[in-house]
Amino acid sequence: MRHLYCFIFILISWTALAQNAIIQDTTWVRNNFQKTEFAIPMRDGVKLHTIIYAPKDDQSYPILMQRTPYSAGPYGENKYRRRLGPNVSLMRDKYIFVYQDVRGRYKSEGNFREMTPAISNKKSNQDVDESSDTYDTIEWLLKNTRNNGKVGQYGISFPGYYSSAALPDAHPALKAVSPQAPMSDEFIGDDCYHNGAFFLMDNFGFYSGFDGPKSADGESYERFFKASYTDAYQYFLDFGPLKKANTNAYFSDPGSVWRQVVGHPVYDEFWQSRNIKPHLKNVKPAVLVVGGWFDAEDLYGALKTYSAIEKQSPGNNVRLVMGPWTHGGWAAPTWKSFAQYQFGTDVNKYYQDEIETKFFNAYLKDKGKFDQAKVTVFETGSNAWKNYTTWPPKNSVPTPFYLGSKGKLSPAKPIEGKSFSEYVSDPAKPVPYTSVISGRRNNEYMAEDQRFAAQRPDVLVFQTDTLNNDVTLTGEIIANLFVSMTGSDADFVVKVIDVWPAGSVLPALTEGQPSVQMSGYQQMVRAEVIRGKFRNSFSKPEPFAKDKVEKVTLKLNEVAHTFKKGHRIMVQVQSSWFPLVDRNPQKFINIFEAEEADFQKSSISVHHDAKNSSHIVLPVMQ
Repeated sequence: MRHLYCFIFILISWTALAQNAIIQDTTWVRNNFQKTEFAIPMRDGVKLHTIIYAPKDDQSYPILMQRTPYSAGPYGENKYRRRLGPNVSLMRDKYIFVYQDVRGRYKSEGNFREMTPAISNKKSNQDVDESSDTYDTIEWLLKNTRNNGKVGQYGISFPGYYSSAALPDAHPALKAVSPQAPMSDEFIGDDCYHNGAFFLMDNFGFYSGFDGPKSADGESYERFFKASYTDAYQYFLDFGPLKKANTNAYFSDPGSVWRQVVGHPVYDEFWQSRNIKPHLKNVKPAVLVVGGWFDAEDLYGALKTYSAIEKQSPGNNVRLVMGPWTHGGWAAPTWKSFAQYQFGTDVNKYYQDEIETKFFNAYLKDKGKFDQAKVTVFETGSNAWKNYTTWPPKNSVPTPFYLGSKGKLSPAKPIEGKSFSEYVSDPAKPVPYTSVISGRRNNEYMAEDQRFAAQRPDVLVFQTDTLNNDVTLTGEIIANLFVSMTGSDADFVVKVIDVWPAGSVLPALTEGQPSVQMSGYQQMVRAEVIRGKFRNSFSKPEPFAKDKVEKVTLKLNEVAHTFKKGHRIMVQVQSSWFPLVDRNPQKFINIFEAEEADFQKSSISVHHDAKNSSHIVLPVMQ
């Protein structure tokens, strides 16, 4: 109880300080900007609620806009945001800052659609999408504000997607766009599913409040339900089959986004039409794509959005920045460390001052020249920013490392006639994604020590000998597994891990704190999952035949990391990652219709012999 009182005291003290800071920031915005609110008509007559913060002086400024499903508020002429724009420097440089509720959200009219399908060939004013809504908004703003004729757009996560969606057939005045951690394809790698595996914990928590009943004034939403728990692993294990969630006690609205998401468990037209990447052609504005190596939501989206523009828009002006951030971490005041990583500098100061601010100022104010490299990535392990002209870099060489007997990982291909490693995957005892017991997602799981998993009998471990030299990986990782099983379906999780040598110690993160013990630490570098039935097609799932050896290819997201001399490279393979990912019954079935009796144990073998040589392809820098 004493600890509880101390916590409450600290919380109250911190809240008071935070409120003072908010008041001060709000006062500065009030003194320098005039706030107005409008309902801007779109070409089909639907009106979108838009809030404009215009500098109070008589100068003309460029427009910097964010379109969001998360509220353009606060609403009301006397309620101001405490900060405007993507960073403080841009706010103080002054722009006409615009926030808009997208179609069907909060105070805007119309019907909301999760990642509105883009329409390439619009035949009438009734053919509307996010590109047309952005175009119409810009057209209105140019006529109704004191601007210099140039517009920029930015956003993180969902607003990042709206930034990407503005690029097809963009308004000529849209000169600079920064999709940051943008959603791009929610079935293959962003938010909802990863390679067909459902991200349970995030979806369950997010959608319970995102599109519940809207208030009469449009300023808030009720939750469908409130689930209170301190141990997410146990809660979702006790919850049982997910068909229970589609009831009045949970997601009661048949039209809710949750019901739509689970109602399309394969890569059908629903998901394909919402994939923005094929529409990123002939992109004219300057584009700055930003993402984080530790982004648990949309790491895929940042990397693939850049790739799509680069491949489909010859002569484009697109750049990629990838830093050691979690989801949106680059917008924080400072960023010097994450989990057990220590970066040795404030990476946010560099990003905000030297990249983001200069990008918008150059293209919207003709202030200075933006000569940033085509690709800028922070390389973990070595703690250094690296610049490249292509992504992946030209000297990144795909190099196979083979899984072998006795837990060996080596560039040498196996020569054995028959060799495999076996484990029993039990849906009643799934492998946890983290060692931390919490009701929330452990945001550090993407860099967490994996020794808790390596100790389990249902996790296979393979590692190299001690490295004689530094090994740097820069680019995409691909795992090719040859597997057989007793069930008809299974998930496969592959993790690439940096194993620290015995006796490793890092200095304290802050003065007065103890040093960080890293001896034997198994630091996760990259991990991904695939639902096995989608091994040949995400649109047409196929069951596994009992005991038949089949190939499963899993593409992990790109990486920029140096394994230091004296370390080891480790690969772990498992078939559950709970409750980050829902339980696979290990039976070929629509999991959202599964009963408890459908969940079964399966004996799974990963083969590593001359014929069936399971391996992982690492992008080794030469």
